Amino acid sequence: MQLIKSLIKRIISLDGIQKQDNFPSEESMYSRAFSIAWPAALEGALLSIIGTVDTVMVKRVDRYAIAAVNLTSQPRMILLILAQALCVGTTALVSRRKGENDRAGANDVLSLSMLLVTAVGILISLLGYFLAAPIIDLAGGDADTAKLAVNYFKIISLGLIFSCWNLCLCAALRATGDTRITMVTNVAANLVNVFMNYCLIGGRLGFPALGERGAALATVIGTFVGFCISLWMVLFKKGRYLSLRIRLRGYDRRTVTGLIKIGASSIAESAALRIGFFINNRIIAGVNADALTSNTIVSQITSLSFCLGDGVATAGATLVGTSLGEGRRDKSQGYVKVCIRMGYVVSLFLMLLLYFGRSGFVQLFTDQKDIIAGGSLAFVVLLAGMFPQNVRVIYSGCLRGAGDVRYVAACSLISVTLVRPLFTYIMCYKLNPLLPGLYLAYTGPWIAFVIDAWIRAGLLAKRVKNGKYLYIKL
Repeated sequence: MQLIKSLIKRIISLDGIQKQDNFPSEESMYSRAFSIAWPAALEGALLSIIGTVDTVMVKRVDRYAIAAVNLTSQPRMILLILAQALCVGTTALVSRRKGENDRAGANDVLSLSMLLVTAVGILISLLGYFLAAPIIDLAGGDADTAKLAVNYFKIISLGLIFSCWNLCLCAALRATGDTRITMVTNVAANLVNVFMNYCLIGGRLGFPALGERGAALATVIGTFVGFCISLWMVLFKKGRYLSLRIRLRGYDRRTVTGLIKIGASSIAESAALRIGFFINNRIIAGVNADALTSNTIVSQITSLSFCLGDGVATAGATLVGTSLGEGRRDKSQGYVKVCIRMGYVVSLFLMLLLYFGRSGFVQLFTDQKDIIAGGSLAFVVLLAGMFPQNVRVIYSGCLRGAGDVRYVAACSLISVTLVRPLFTYIMCYKLNPLLPGLYLAYTGPWIAFVIDAWIRAGLLAKRVKNGKYLYIKL
């Protein structure tokens, strides 16, 4: 027992940091990080579960529906690149201003961010609606899948403006550590989505049966509800650190240049990620519909792991940014260590979950034997990527919180845009015909994922170790 206690103490210890006076206790730092991380992680887990239910409901349209919805996911995320980039800047700057005890500055950041994402949201909503057919054609897929995907994409594009607004408000709330509100907001939005799926896909409770159009409309309604809740919390909830007062001019230079600086790097990162994911998805879609369906199923389940890691990364971004605003580099380093060790626990839990539930998870979506066998093997492959994946997610969050987005973007460009699609292509098209028993059309993309995770984890760990992120000014 004493040996176990000694081992645990050694694991959670924050030794190796040059601590200043009044450095918080290890217990308080873990407690603070956990208080921010658990609502964000629970939010991610619940959203993943709800998303899984959503996908299961969509399959009722026909056998191509799951693949069609997956075909729209990367184009939708590409359209949201600008909004997401601005939101990274919002999180970094609001957390930094809070550390500086500059409440007015934090609210100026939110105000300017909302103004900018409004313009972006209107633009991408129009692009998505009127260019749905050529966008989906570029994404790939066969004729049956593409037809459903175009119908779905045109409708969800109309809700992108609400997504932009909600992303911005939630980014600012998370930066202040208010992750419980964002949890309630997004879980409520997705529950509404599932309920409206029930009503609109097959036509229940007096609603018309709209098939894939009903699924898309349910998504838009859920997104609108989420935006309304987050807006209410900022505008009318007493005691919040943030308040929203939109104006068209009068923003100080530091706020404008800070958003531009981080936003530009974040756009580069998001572009690298989305282009890489888009190419990867296009490669998989070119194999056959079953391979794309399997990839969709595995992606849906593994999003649970990404969201749990993102919850810890949210804590890292908030606490690193706030600590740097306070002028406490030692606390920033301490919180990075705290979050990484929390990530180890998350990774171990997820490895056990995926291993023992691998076949059952796939059978939730399909009864086709090849997809079940290939998907189950893909989960086994994923076990090798759980630790580096969560380390990568957490290091990325901490560096973004410090404003070191350019380096994170460079890592994404190298690994996601170049390395991962290359290995996916090799596995699916070159090796799969030679080794049919390995189901590389199904497992190949996830072998590429594991390689990508290890590369980015190594590059980001090196950056954190050299400490350059501690000296970035915003």
